[in-house]
Amino acid sequence: MSENTPTPSSARPPKQVRTGLKSTGVRKAASKSNRSRAREFALQALYQHLVGGNTPEAIDAFTRDLAGFHKADSVHYDALLHGCINTAADLDALITPLLDRKMAEISPIEHAVMWIGVYEFQHCLDVPWRVVLNECIELAKEFGGTDGHKYVNAVLNGLAPKLRTLEVAADKASGTAPSAPVDEA
Repeated sequence: MSENTPTPSSARPPKQVRTGLKSTGVRKAASKSNRSRAREFALQALYQHLVGGNTPEAIDAFTRDLAGFHKADSVHYDALLHGCINTAADLDALITPLLDRKMAEISPIEHAVMWIGVYEFQHCLDVPWRVVLNECIELAKEFGGTDGHKYVNAVLNGLAPKLRTLEVAADKASGTAPSAPVDEA
């Protein structure tokens, strides 16, 4: 054997591909962007608002003290938290027609995730609609019930053509937009 040829005992197994996903399909913390982290903190804060009725100021102070908040995009977090709470009635008015049950029967996690999605569709035009949809599906997978992400997907995918008309139409024309809700199992 030559000096450069590894012997069988010193041969290393091939490197495993790291996908950035846990075995559950959820992204690992290290692979999350600062905006993804902002959405997670906003979701937790909105949950406190929906379930506990806490004031935005108290929620904000509590959330900013949580471990890892310094890694989040605080400007995006502020926009989501305060924007969703301030426009809650308008967000619910858009969401409700797509529901197959009363809003009171929707999990507070899925409710808050839908708020985030609708708010971003309307106010965060720098975030592509498909990114908004995928981020919300990921939030629902990680924090919601077993099939909550499918429900969130159906509602937000139903609202996208109304709230991001030109962007969704352009995707459909190019063949990149899903024609039915994406099944993110």
